[in-house]
Amino acid sequence: MDFSPKDLRQVIVFKDATDDDLEQVLSHSITRSIEEGEFLFFQGDPATYAYVLTSGQVKLLQTNPSGQQVNLRTIYPWEMFAALGSVRGPSAAYPVTAQALENSTALAMKSLFLKEMMQTRPYLAAGLMQLMTSYIQEIQSRYRELATERVEQRIARALLRLTSQSGQKVDKGIELSFSRQDVAEMSGTTLYTVSRVMAEWERQGLVQLGREQIRIINPHGLVKIAEGLEK
Repeated sequence: MDFSPKDLRQVIVFKDATDDDLEQVLSHSITRSIEEGEFLFFQGDPATYAYVLTSGQVKLLQTNPSGQQVNLRTIYPWEMFAALGSVRGPSAAYPVTAQALENSTALAMKSLFLKEMMQTRPYLAAGLMQLMTSYIQEIQSRYRELATERVEQRIARALLRLTSQSGQKVDKGIELSFSRQDVAEMSGTTLYTVSRVMAEWERQGLVQLGREQIRIINPHGLVKIAEGLEK
């Protein structure tokens, strides 16, 4: 473990925790390291652990019966996720699959222990409620985009979201370590459509495409597309 208990206060759920509480959480936790492309858990698995990502990036995927995947959320360091078992108890199952977008490390906290802590620590229940509310608001925004916006707008919004969350400034742009398949899953469309749209944007000088990377050259141009202001 390369972090201290107080580092957990970066997590919204633990920002008001005492030192003793944080020590107890760590004593009921394990550290898991996974390589890019590997999985922390699969959709339908028992929700035995809640997780805090301590390094890397993880995407939360949901798969429908036909096998199509949708990226519901991308997780960044010091975010909690997969806390359903802490709220619903031992019968809960993960509604998503968690896959590493790069080499990642996460703290796996026993769900039942967190559920027991909630009985005597109101800050924990309030923090989990705040976390769940933020997830619901994000899903509502994504649903509105799917229902009301053209695919070009959705792709542009997905790229802008990624730029604000994890973009790295480089020479002549902002670099994202995501593939076109990742963007397709985030925007609710197909790899073919994303490839077609982004090839045209590359021709226009908005983006530059690489293997498992996308460089944003003209973010203002993407904002116009996202807002439906392009000519």
